[in-house]
Amino acid sequence: MSRVPDCRMSRGRPMGKLSEMTALTACTASIDFDSALAVLSALANPRDPVAVSISDAGGCHLAAPILALLDSPRHACAAMDGYAVRDCDLFTGAATFRSIGVSYAGSHDAGEIGPGETMRVMTGAPVPRGADRVVMIEYCRQSEGDVRIDNPPFGKPHIRRRGSDFALGQLLIPEGTKVTPAVAVSAAAADHHELLVSPRPRIQLLATGDEIVAPGAAAGSAFVIPDSLSAAIELLCHSAGATVISKARLPDDSDVIARAMEFASADIIVVLGGASRGDRDHGRAAFAPLGLKIAFADVAMKPGKPVWYGKVGARHVLGLPGNPTAALTTARLFLSPLISCLLGGDVAGALPWHLLPALGPIEANGPREAFLCAATSFRGVEVSDRQDASGQARLAQVNGLVRRPANAPPILPGMPVPTLPLCC
Repeated sequence: MSRVPDCRMSRGRPMGKLSEMTALTACTASIDFDSALAVLSALANPRDPVAVSISDAGGCHLAAPILALLDSPRHACAAMDGYAVRDCDLFTGAATFRSIGVSYAGSHDAGEIGPGETMRVMTGAPVPRGADRVVMIEYCRQSEGDVRIDNPPFGKPHIRRRGSDFALGQLLIPEGTKVTPAVAVSAAAADHHELLVSPRPRIQLLATGDEIVAPGAAAGSAFVIPDSLSAAIELLCHSAGATVISKARLPDDSDVIARAMEFASADIIVVLGGASRGDRDHGRAAFAPLGLKIAFADVAMKPGKPVWYGKVGARHVLGLPGNPTAALTTARLFLSPLISCLLGGDVAGALPWHLLPALGPIEANGPREAFLCAATSFRGVEVSDRQDASGQARLAQVNGLVRRPANAPPILPGMPVPTLPLCC
């Protein structure tokens, strides 16, 4: 028999078996932000891994570690342009060497140098056997087959020994690492052309509201407004590593909303609007006949208290408020972590909070945890004067969120505050 999870929380983690939710009304009581994140994290597991090319793996997380398939460098090679010499010749005071050839990057065996001999080597080229050092070209003078080296510098030999970067079979990148351009360099250098990763979540965006129309179509009517959220949330999904496979603008009709997602192949359905308790807020009600199991709703935060999350079978459903600032804030705080968890990452990686000094005073906070729009720079962070949930104009001038605990005291200039990039 399935159990309804215990919605009590301990240290921000759920105490019940969250994966066994059964009732539409489960956990509908208001919970705090950290507890809601813990619920989401517990239910968001990656799909079976797939192999993709390195260039298509950006933003995904490795489902298997990366081991080196070869040595790097594959042979002793020059770290600088110059001449390969034997240290014993330099130490005996030799100044003139007989040049016996040139070695280029990609060349085969460079051969061997003997007493009093040298070889011109290019950066990345194999160095000849017997060579202990590459003397940089700046210290060498060539004349009629001879090379003169006056006052040769000692210190770094400027030779990269075989396997000095990494060796065949060496663990380079652990499982779970997010694929970044830097990770791609290491993986490709280790001779991998494909990576095993958790696949990108597929997302369906459903913007609801009788009053919204496509941007560019609103000016001709006094009773409609542009849909300012769909494109923004789609951009957030892409930047977080997900793929938007379908999107629609729907009227405030629960049957229409339910039909739109019934046959969707998405992993995440994001509902924009209809999250509150008005007569035409059908977000949650539309999915009830399809078996929606609510994980949390009505989070003790501002803006965005009406945000809700649940599952219909294996599909995740996230309901965002219709007010633009509230929607963008809750998308950053819940949708980004949800995508990260399905990619094989975690909440902490999706929400990289860091402390920045306040550039101005911040007033005391009320009984709900607050996430304030702010502008960040190398100097610190400045909270926006206006914090209304429906605001849109100021969003183009902010790039961060400042987290303020419930009942937090005022902040004075220079004091550190937790800050999160608004766009992932």
